Amino acid sequence: MTAHYTIGDAARESGVKVPTIRYYEEIGLLPAPPRTDGGRRAYGDEDLRRLAFIRHARELGFEIDAIRTLLHLQDAPDQSCAAADAIARDHLASVERRIASLTALRAELQRMVEGCAHGHVATCRVIEILADHGACAHHQRAGA
Repeated sequence: MTAHYTIGDAARESGVKVPTIRYYEEIGLLPAPPRTDGGRRAYGDEDLRRLAFIRHARELGFEIDAIRTLLHLQDAPDQSCAAADAIARDHLASVERRIASLTALRAELQRMVEGCAHGHVATCRVIEILADHGACAHHQRAGA
Protein backbone atom coordinates (compact mmCIF):
# COMPACT_ATOMS: atom_id res chain seq x y z
CA MET A 1 0.00 0.00 0.00
CA THR A 2 1.23 3.47 -0.89
CA ALA A 3 1.88 5.83 2.02
CA HIS A 4 -0.43 8.81 2.15
CA TYR A 5 0.89 12.22 3.03
CA THR A 6 -0.97 15.44 3.71
CA ILE A 7 0.16 18.44 1.71
CA GLY A 8 2.13 19.64 4.74
CA ASP A 9 3.85 16.24 5.06
CA ALA A 10 4.58 16.20 1.32
CA ALA A 11 6.09 19.69 1.61
CA ARG A 12 8.34 18.64 4.51
CA GLU A 13 9.40 15.38 2.85
CA SER A 14 10.06 16.90 -0.59
CA GLY A 15 11.44 20.29 0.39
CA VAL A 16 8.81 21.99 -1.80
CA LYS A 17 6.59 24.62 -0.15
CA VAL A 18 2.85 24.05 0.12
CA PRO A 19 1.86 26.93 -2.24
CA THR A 20 4.39 25.65 -4.78
CA ILE A 21 2.91 22.14 -4.63
CA ARG A 22 -0.53 23.61 -5.31
CA TYR A 23 0.94 25.63 -8.20
CA TYR A 24 2.56 22.51 -9.70
CA GLU A 25 -0.83 20.80 -9.55
CA GLU A 26 -2.51 23.82 -11.15
CA ILE A 27 -0.09 23.88 -14.10
CA GLY A 28 -0.13 20.10 -14.53
CA LEU A 29 3.42 19.21 -13.42
CA LEU A 30 1.98 17.18 -10.56
CA PRO A 31 -1.25 15.24 -10.99
CA ALA A 32 -4.03 16.23 -8.62
CA PRO A 33 -3.92 13.69 -5.81
CA PRO A 34 -6.91 11.77 -4.55
CA ARG A 35 -8.79 13.30 -1.65
CA THR A 36 -9.56 11.78 1.72
CA ASP A 37 -13.15 11.51 2.90
CA GLY A 38 -12.52 14.81 4.67
CA GLY A 39 -11.48 16.45 1.37
CA ARG A 40 -7.75 16.64 2.14
CA ARG A 41 -5.17 15.90 -0.51
CA ALA A 42 -3.50 12.48 -0.06
CA TYR A 43 -0.08 12.27 -1.70
CA GLY A 44 1.76 9.02 -2.30
CA ASP A 45 5.40 8.04 -2.61
CA GLU A 46 5.33 8.56 -6.40
CA ASP A 47 4.13 12.14 -5.85
CA LEU A 48 7.05 12.75 -3.50
CA ARG A 49 9.49 11.36 -6.08
CA ARG A 50 7.97 13.63 -8.73
CA LEU A 51 8.20 16.65 -6.43
CA ALA A 52 11.86 15.84 -5.71
CA PHE A 53 12.51 15.59 -9.47
CA ILE A 54 10.85 18.96 -10.09
CA ARG A 55 12.65 20.61 -7.16
CA HIS A 56 16.04 19.32 -8.34
CA ALA A 57 15.38 20.42 -11.93
CA ARG A 58 14.37 23.90 -10.71
CA GLU A 59 17.52 24.10 -8.55
CA LEU A 60 19.53 23.38 -11.69
CA GLY A 61 17.72 26.25 -13.43
CA PHE A 62 15.49 24.33 -15.85
CA GLU A 63 12.42 26.23 -16.98
CA ILE A 64 8.92 24.87 -16.30
CA ASP A 65 8.32 23.87 -19.96
CA ALA A 66 11.58 21.91 -20.04
CA ILE A 67 10.64 20.19 -16.78
CA ARG A 68 7.23 19.32 -18.20
CA THR A 69 8.91 17.67 -21.21
CA LEU A 70 11.42 15.87 -18.98
CA LEU A 71 8.58 14.55 -16.82
CA HIS A 72 6.76 13.25 -19.92
CA LEU A 73 9.96 11.52 -20.95
CA GLN A 74 10.38 10.06 -17.48
CA ASP A 75 6.83 8.72 -17.68
CA ALA A 76 7.76 6.78 -20.87
CA PRO A 77 11.10 5.17 -19.94
CA ASP A 78 11.37 2.93 -23.04
CA GLN A 79 11.86 5.80 -25.49
CA SER A 80 15.13 7.36 -26.62
CA CYS A 81 16.73 9.89 -24.32
CA ALA A 82 17.70 12.15 -27.25
CA ALA A 83 15.08 14.73 -26.29
CA ALA A 84 16.33 14.84 -22.68
CA ASP A 85 19.90 15.21 -23.95
CA ALA A 86 18.85 18.08 -26.24
CA ILE A 87 17.09 19.87 -23.36
CA ALA A 88 20.17 19.51 -21.15
CA ARG A 89 22.49 20.68 -23.97
CA ASP A 90 20.33 23.76 -24.62
CA HIS A 91 20.27 24.56 -20.92
CA LEU A 92 24.04 24.14 -20.66
CA ALA A 93 24.54 26.55 -23.57
CA SER A 94 22.28 29.07 -21.82
CA VAL A 95 24.23 28.71 -18.57
CA GLU A 96 27.52 29.18 -20.43
CA ARG A 97 26.18 32.40 -22.03
CA ARG A 98 25.13 33.70 -18.61
CA ILE A 99 28.53 32.82 -17.13
CA ALA A 100 30.28 34.72 -19.95
CA SER A 101 28.01 37.71 -19.38
CA LEU A 102 28.57 37.63 -15.62
CA THR A 103 32.33 37.33 -16.11
CA ALA A 104 32.30 40.42 -18.33
CA LEU A 105 30.10 42.21 -15.81
CA ARG A 106 32.52 41.35 -13.01
CA ALA A 107 35.45 42.67 -15.03
CA GLU A 108 33.61 45.94 -15.66
CA LEU A 109 32.73 46.35 -11.99
CA GLN A 110 36.34 45.65 -11.04
CA ARG A 111 37.47 48.29 -13.56
CA MET A 112 35.01 50.78 -12.07
CA VAL A 113 36.11 50.11 -8.50
CA GLU A 114 39.81 50.11 -9.34
CA GLY A 115 39.39 53.38 -11.24
CA CYS A 116 37.91 55.09 -8.21
CA ALA A 117 40.34 57.66 -6.78
CA HIS A 118 38.41 57.96 -3.50
CA GLY A 119 38.19 61.67 -4.13
CA HIS A 120 35.02 63.65 -4.74
CA VAL A 121 31.84 62.58 -6.49
CA ALA A 122 32.60 65.07 -9.26
CA THR A 123 35.56 62.90 -10.34
CA CYS A 124 34.19 59.50 -9.25
CA ARG A 125 34.79 56.83 -11.92
CA VAL A 126 31.86 54.71 -10.63
CA ILE A 127 29.41 57.60 -11.01
CA GLU A 128 30.92 58.58 -14.37
CA ILE A 129 30.52 55.09 -15.87
CA LEU A 130 27.02 54.63 -14.48
CA ALA A 131 26.00 58.01 -15.92
CA ASP A 132 27.46 57.30 -19.38
CA HIS A 133 26.50 53.98 -20.97
CA GLY A 134 29.10 54.59 -23.66
CA ALA A 135 31.89 54.51 -21.06
CA CYS A 136 30.81 51.06 -19.88
CA ALA A 137 32.96 48.34 -21.44
CA HIS A 138 30.37 45.70 -20.45
CA HIS A 139 27.62 47.60 -22.24
CA GLN A 140 29.78 47.92 -25.35
CA ARG A 141 30.47 44.14 -25.37
CA ALA A 142 26.85 43.23 -24.67
CA GLY A 143 25.64 45.36 -27.57
CA ALA A 144 28.17 43.93 -29.99
